Amino acid sequence: MDEPTLDPTIRDHYSDRYDEDERIRSGIAELELIRTRDILRRYLPERASVLDVGGAGGVHSEWLLEDGHDVTLVDPVPRHIDEASARLGGHERFRATLGDGRALPVDDDAVDAVLVFGPLYHLIERSDRMRAWSEARRVCRRGGLIFGAAISRFASLFSGMAGGMIFDDQFRQVVEQDLRDGRHENPRPDRDWFTTAYFHHPDELREEASDAGVEVDAVLGVEGIAAWIPRLERSWSDPVQRDIIVEAAAWIEAEASLSGLGPHLLVVCRNPT
Repeated sequence: MDEPTLDPTIRDHYSDRYDEDERIRSGIAELELIRTRDILRRYLPERASVLDVGGAGGVHSEWLLEDGHDVTLVDPVPRHIDEASARLGGHERFRATLGDGRALPVDDDAVDAVLVFGPLYHLIERSDRMRAWSEARRVCRRGGLIFGAAISRFASLFSGMAGGMIFDDQFRQVVEQDLRDGRHENPRPDRDWFTTAYFHHPDELREEASDAGVEVDAVLGVEGIAAWIPRLERSWSDPVQRDIIVEAAAWIEAEASLSGLGPHLLVVCRNPT
């Protein structure tokens, strides 16, 4: 299959500069992985066929396989497909294929659950995100689950406050645009200010999912404020303190007034019967 069309800035970010799987497996950033896993486990049936759209190198596919699910990973970055295949290709219940969330290489009504993670991060135009939602509905069986992961509208602001970048004039301009229209663009590729992306307001994430025709069960905050507190990085290596951090994030996950406080949001939906 030909490589899907992808913004060159995003493609280069994931192909050459950034290892998403390594980021989410280490330090306090692992909170995102643990919380996402915990939330999905509440909803998924005992054994399901799962489509992991934008699944990168298979960081979520790995634990889904360990839980007994059948997993197909689709990603537009060849490096990610190679990494996922190298790590998980030995599982008979796993396959990885190059593909675009707006035109999934999957049959209608083929899976029990769809993870729409990467597309909501990097499809800047609403029309493209709605195409991704439409594709998720098409391949998901009636009554099946669709999970959408998004970056919070306020992520750059809080990250800048926590890490000191807020005092950089260019970074403040990035924050102002994020807050104004959600379009995140990094004018300094030499700075770790993420790549081209779309940052959702929690209410907007719910609205997009509803407009796509799915039934929204919940919009949840994933990490909460913990991601922005530097001293918690030191506590993460202690198993007892790590469990407390995870529990604290769960306590406020459904509090609407705080859902945008952490870096990531997760919308839980069902495909209407």
